[in-house]
Amino acid sequence: MKILVLADKECKALWDYYEPGKLDEYDLILSCGDLSPHYLSFLATFTKVPVLYVHGNHDDCYVKTPPEGCECIDGQIYEYRGVRIVGLGGSLRYKPGINQYTQEEMLARANRLRFKLWRKKGFDILLTHAPAQALGDAEDHAHQGFQAFRMLLEKYRPAFFIHGHVHLNYSHKLTREQNFLGTRIINAYERYVIEVPDRE
Repeated sequence: MKILVLADKECKALWDYYEPGKLDEYDLILSCGDLSPHYLSFLATFTKVPVLYVHGNHDDCYVKTPPEGCECIDGQIYEYRGVRIVGLGGSLRYKPGINQYTQEEMLARANRLRFKLWRKKGFDILLTHAPAQALGDAEDHAHQGFQAFRMLLEKYRPAFFIHGHVHLNYSHKLTREQNFLGTRIINAYERYVIEVPDRE
């Protein structure tokens, strides 16, 4: 299964310079947040596959203008072709906003999924906006990662952890991909493509 992952910056090749058929090769589209709802709606119009998203810290506008044709999986477990996806959006709280959380609040959000994760026997993809603590995050408060995400990676060892929030153009030291305990961690800034085996 080929998955297009997106975050933080609208890709001109997929929007301004879109050509028919550009999305045909993908089996699923995942958004890590901080993207225009009109951009996601546009993509959903030109694909037959699900467009799933979590909220970024700048996505408060989704309340009034949600992405049409897309599905929010924030705070949920979504299964597609046997692949189990956990969605937890938002960033570390640094100013007022409905998609910002303290470390304790995000831990509580993750803990609310424990029973569902037990029933599903784990998950395959963790889809978030912010990174995990000390795994691709930054030193400034607004871009620090969540301890709860690191806990989920340590306990469940999913195949992929996909996040945004830390733009790759912030520093030359940032990397697109890294590995942690066997989990491939992907910074989805703008766009990236991953391949995940079907589980069905």
